Amino acid sequence: MKRLLLALAAAAAASASAQSTSSVTLFGVADVSVAHLSTSGKNVTGLANGGNASSRLGFRGVEDLGGGLKAGFWLEGGINVDDGGSGFKFDRRSTVSLLGDFGELRLGRDKTPTYLNLETFHAFGDTGMGGINGHSLISGSAAGTAEGSSPKRMSNGISYLLPKMGGLYGQVAHSFGEEAGNTSLKSATGMRLGYASGPLDVAVGYGITRGGTAADGVNYKAMNVGASYKLGGFTPMLLIASERGNGARVDLYSVGLKMALGNGELRAAYTQYEDKKSDNDSQRLALGYGYKLSKRTELYGAVARLSNDGQAARKLASSLSPTPAKGKDITGYEVGIRHTF
Repeated sequence: MKRLLLALAAAAAASASAQSTSSVTLFGVADVSVAHLSTSGKNVTGLANGGNASSRLGFRGVEDLGGGLKAGFWLEGGINVDDGGSGFKFDRRSTVSLLGDFGELRLGRDKTPTYLNLETFHAFGDTGMGGINGHSLISGSAAGTAEGSSPKRMSNGISYLLPKMGGLYGQVAHSFGEEAGNTSLKSATGMRLGYASGPLDVAVGYGITRGGTAADGVNYKAMNVGASYKLGGFTPMLLIASERGNGARVDLYSVGLKMALGNGELRAAYTQYEDKKSDNDSQRLALGYGYKLSKRTELYGAVARLSNDGQAARKLASSLSPTPAKGKDITGYEVGIRHTF
């Protein structure tokens, strides 16, 4: 009996030691709203997925390897709360990392550096009626690219993130095209450098996405700069972005505001999309409010209107949004609930 007790104690100690040096976390967001959109006399009403934050399910973990070195993984996939979805895959992020005083070396599928600025410096991020929808401004299906002229995410990627250096932060990333006979086609390279200290956060991003054909390649170049400054309960935000390539150029200008109000937050944003090669411009105004029921649960509402000029047919970022006819406006509103876990 004594030997058995000693064995059990040793096993418990080993288990406790293992738990102290590694961890795995289940996390996610469940977000759904009742939405209504109207364009060209046509109305769409129903449940929209991810009106305040993209619904997701994920697993992440870190293991202490000793000597200041850690290994980590992150597996995250989108889910549809409105209809349950038709399948699940880790399409949002699937990475494995080595972390230490040198920073982080990350391999796999992840967000592009330029897209991080679009999310960070906009009052609504990139979801719901007010979402900026500012990636792949030239084309979401640009010929020869993996996922558009300046996509949200890159697969087959390797990236390096700076360690904590005061308020300085940054990242460089490269996605391999993995095309036989032409390793540059469908590839992408990007960087982001920023500074955050106290109320100020400012960052610049730049990326090149390779498209076209093996015989006639095209470089789509994207750049953006964003800034926010917290003044008590007010946080004004500014974002400027531009994409160029294949004879096209589209610029984006956005100003926004987050303001503490009651037990929640008021959000407002105005965004201008300018097609420099034509008059196919668009303007979007959005206003919303989120009321916190707890640290993890929020009720929210938003209303937005997007006006298209010329041949422009941009749509709202809501998952329920139809694509309007060329030159036609679209209006939408939603009321929903978001729960994080």
